[in-house]
Amino acid sequence: MNNRLEEIRKQRGMKQEELAAALEVSRQTIGSLENGRYNPSILLAFKIARFFNMNIEEIFIYEEEDQV
Repeated sequence: MNNRLEEIRKQRGMKQEELAAALEVSRQTIGSLENGRYNPSILLAFKIARFFNMNIEEIFIYEEEDQV
């Protein structure tokens, strides 16, 4: 699953460490999300979307071929 997390975080002028602290996860988790090495749990996806006052679909891009 692709995402716009890094782009959105940088637009808000935040460091990975700051976002991680706000979401109560590690900086490594944020890095892994941004690099596409890790897909968030549904709870974390909602938490991220709520933090940025956005819809999940605005941050995380689901494509059918990702399911395979």
